Amino acid sequence: MSFERGDTFSTSVLPGETPSEDQFSEVIKAFKRFILEFRINNNFIYRDQLRENILLHEYKLTVNSEHLISYHDELNKKLTDDPAEMIPLFEQAITEIAKRIAYISSDEAPSSFPICQLILLSNDHRISIRDLDAEHISKIVKISGIIISASTLHSKATEVTLMCRNCRHTMKMKIQSSFGVPQIPNKCQAPPQPNGAKSDCPPEPYIIVHDKSKFIDQQVLKLQETTDMIPVGEMPRHILLSVDRYLCNRVVPGTRCDVVGIYSIYQSRVKSSGSANNAAIRNPYMKVLGIQTESDLITGGGLNNVFSEEEEEEFLTLSRMPDLYERFSRSIAPSIYGNTDMKKAITCLLFGGSKKVLPDGMRLRGDINVLLLGDPGTAKSQLLKFVEKVSPIAIYTSGKGSSAAGLTASVQRDQATGDFYLEGGAMVLADGGVVCIDEFDKMREEDRVAIHEAMEQQTISIAKAGITTVLNSRTSVLAAANPVFGRYDDSRSAGENIDFQTTILSRFDMIFIVKDEHNAQRDIAIAKHVMNVHANGGSAEEQSEGEIPIEKMKRYIQYCRAKCAPRLSMEAAEMLSSHFVSIRKEVKQKESYSSERSSIPITVRQLEAIVRIAESLAKMELSPVAAERHVEEAIRLFNASTMQAINSENADSAQLTGQITRIEAEIKRRLPIGWSTSYSTLRRQFVDRGRYTQAALEKALTILERKESIQFRHQRMSVFRCGV
Repeated sequence: MSFERGDTFSTSVLPGETPSEDQFSEVIKAFKRFILEFRINNNFIYRDQLRENILLHEYKLTVNSEHLISYHDELNKKLTDDPAEMIPLFEQAITEIAKRIAYISSDEAPSSFPICQLILLSNDHRISIRDLDAEHISKIVKISGIIISASTLHSKATEVTLMCRNCRHTMKMKIQSSFGVPQIPNKCQAPPQPNGAKSDCPPEPYIIVHDKSKFIDQQVLKLQETTDMIPVGEMPRHILLSVDRYLCNRVVPGTRCDVVGIYSIYQSRVKSSGSANNAAIRNPYMKVLGIQTESDLITGGGLNNVFSEEEEEEFLTLSRMPDLYERFSRSIAPSIYGNTDMKKAITCLLFGGSKKVLPDGMRLRGDINVLLLGDPGTAKSQLLKFVEKVSPIAIYTSGKGSSAAGLTASVQRDQATGDFYLEGGAMVLADGGVVCIDEFDKMREEDRVAIHEAMEQQTISIAKAGITTVLNSRTSVLAAANPVFGRYDDSRSAGENIDFQTTILSRFDMIFIVKDEHNAQRDIAIAKHVMNVHANGGSAEEQSEGEIPIEKMKRYIQYCRAKCAPRLSMEAAEMLSSHFVSIRKEVKQKESYSSERSSIPITVRQLEAIVRIAESLAKMELSPVAAERHVEEAIRLFNASTMQAINSENADSAQLTGQITRIEAEIKRRLPIGWSTSYSTLRRQFVDRGRYTQAALEKALTILERKESIQFRHQRMSVFRCGV
């Protein structure tokens, strides 16, 4: 039985089929010999695999094309050149052997014995989706990408029984397992009656008898190019995938995979009968024969997740280097001068901490989130672009051009069936990697709230259009933002400059405030560095430091994340707990002095953040335990980022409060009750001479107005003191 040959047959046998049947039988025998005789180290791998699958009632066989090439090159060439004809014969050979395994003789096998499925895997070179053209039609190709949507499971007819509504003539017709509309005969195919009379059956006479038809499970996937495959300025390409039987429900949106299949075309539904041009257009799709994901260990080449012995030895040697942490942080965007602590924080973000599942089922995230907030021109976007290149899985997006649905998931309607399905957004597609969000402050508040759950619980809950589900988004977030006023205003508190809600700030493990301060020596060093980069493409000093190449960094990050999951030692945990208590006490004292709560909170989340940073430092060294030295560096990084932002906020707040008190006392002394003065005079005396800031004057006047000791006239053109 063929799932791909779309022929119609009745009770009679068409003439001229005998030669082709003989050829088919020879091909079937060759496939049988391959399954029964192929062995590696005296192990008959396919015969044993098929026996195990039949005992588990799984009627399938996974074959590696490399083995078929080594056994019978000509047979593999026939399979590659004409897969639509050869694959049904291969499956027939598998089925006949399965019957012999399940039963003593093939005659005892029931007629309902299922057709065994061939799952074909290959180590061939991948072809880009945008390189597929007419030359590849009806050929076996291998492509790679990321699954962005998966339809619900539905039944696809492989053989339908048709019955004429008028004369009750029945016939069977095989249907191609594709997206195409089945071509049902529009005239009755009943043989002429003995007396020569013709039947008066109407047009379109046939109806489908579902009880006597045969169906298989089918699912439609959409595969999109990964970001590293897309040329600059191009839109990402995607292709539809048709999977059936045991390949259904193998992948979910966000899965990166290699796909082996037959590149095919199908006729889409034509809306109007007069559009002849549309009827002549065929849409491409891929009939999937095999899927290789990261978790597949059947072959050795899936998605570069298998490391050679030479690579492992090289990585182990690298992990033993005493200055690995410094070298790795220097290798983060070497063309950017300074920002040492920011680069070290990004290094920790790339490696990540250890995910934990508690006995009660609660999950604790291991991914680290970092926020870079500062003046324009401080290379925040360049750092994000570099992280996109060096991270094994990364997606770069801009806050202004991102919506809540684009970041989480959107609900789409299937044009063919009308069903709703989910299409993953940036947080879902970057599962297991990093999402770089630039212009984080330009996002709408409701869009920013949508990623709250994704940043802490690392899931995305969807309840739309009758779809209620939870998607994984186990990803780190690296966000860059500008202050409210474009540049960081030292006269205002950090809370006024940041203007983010506490709910989102508490989810960032490290918050860096980057100020473009004017320092003569630093400006000279930056100018020399930038000129050197523009003139030579990189400084000789940096090149002599032996920086790690990007590809090696990417593979090492991948290796550490796959092989190592460190835990805190008891001594390190004791040190960390005592430090957390002390910083909570310190923050509480400062808040009591300034009478204002900090906009950057210190909660248990920040304690977990330091734990994750320490674990990432241990993971970088492939150490199973995070020791005290790792905790010390984690505390130093946390103090250099989040705690420094809190301290600067408290310092700014204390300085502003002192200025407000002095201005208030001076205005009361200079302006007796019943007198008035112009607002411009006050601004000239207090602000223009550099004594106080504009914000301090405004705040003092607001406080005095609230106390009813002054009045404003004509939008602060004049100030009149009336007393209490």
